Amino acid sequence: MASLSRPFSLLLLRRQNRVSFLNPSRFSLLPNSISNAPRRIRCRGISSGGAGEVAHEFRFFRVYRDGRVEKFHQTRKIPPFDDPVTGVRSKDVVISPEPPVSARIFLPEIRDPKSRLPVLLYVHGGGFSFESAFSPDIHNYVSSIAAKAEAVAVSVEYRLAPEHPIPACYDDSWATLRWVAAHASGAGPDAWLNRHTDLSRLFVAGDSAGGNIAHDLAVRAGRGGLPGVRLAGMVLVHPYFGGTEDDAMWMYMCPENGGLEDRRLRPAAEDLGWVGCERVLVFVAERDHLRAVGARYAEELRRSEWGGTSVELVENFGEEHCFHISDLRYERAAELVDKFASFIRQS
Repeated sequence: MASLSRPFSLLLLRRQNRVSFLNPSRFSLLPNSISNAPRRIRCRGISSGGAGEVAHEFRFFRVYRDGRVEKFHQTRKIPPFDDPVTGVRSKDVVISPEPPVSARIFLPEIRDPKSRLPVLLYVHGGGFSFESAFSPDIHNYVSSIAAKAEAVAVSVEYRLAPEHPIPACYDDSWATLRWVAAHASGAGPDAWLNRHTDLSRLFVAGDSAGGNIAHDLAVRAGRGGLPGVRLAGMVLVHPYFGGTEDDAMWMYMCPENGGLEDRRLRPAAEDLGWVGCERVLVFVAERDHLRAVGARYAEELRRSEWGGTSVELVENFGEEHCFHISDLRYERAAELVDKFASFIRQS
């Protein structure tokens, strides 16, 4: 998964003092539902004018004057399946038909039918604009965590920007967390969560952009609460919290933004005090330009009025951004997953 901090073309930014925004209604909205095939956005060649003229270009996509969007990363999606090796089962569920929000649930092998398992709400990365809970990499990654942590995992399929401008991804993830919390009484819409979970051991987590969204979920939970639920911990892997050249891309995807000090882009000190979980684990990678961003978040959380018990910062020495997701057999990727899973098991 590409780092949010790696350089992208600044040609447009050098010509302008600010980023202008296209009317979001001009985008062709592409539903992000369970049954959709991978998104394929067709574009004509770039020309000096007319329909093929580029209005904005960022590292993950470009936007043409006529409102068409060209994504540079295409995401393949796979159906859920039962893994005969790990014993993890998976299925897709609809969180909301409109707006279209869905999720993939992972159920690890049940060793004791009477036991209750912790729950992980996972938010994938991809610069807020690509990737999917249904891609092979994300599926395998979350399935591995579910197996090793012996936790039920719910992986959010949120709407992507810029077709669905921010805050859609934040709101979809919050809707999914509330959907999970609805199972606290054992009478929610999903049988797996009703039968096997202990929502006093709920965790939120995400990689890269997903880490940013996971933080937003923890703050919302801290401010408003989730009845019947205890948010036990949060895991942020190589999180994005502004301070890079990609901030202009984030602001383009979020037409109604508060500038570089937007609370979602750069968490405010008062928001850190509202992070509604007891323990936090932050991973940073030595060769990731987001390393300083993640380390700063951990330090500022420690210094804030947050009422949690521990913030642990783990550095992946010699590694780049989200190195672990594409090859889970890699020794250091396995170590990251083991640490992630151990953090959940400690609950």
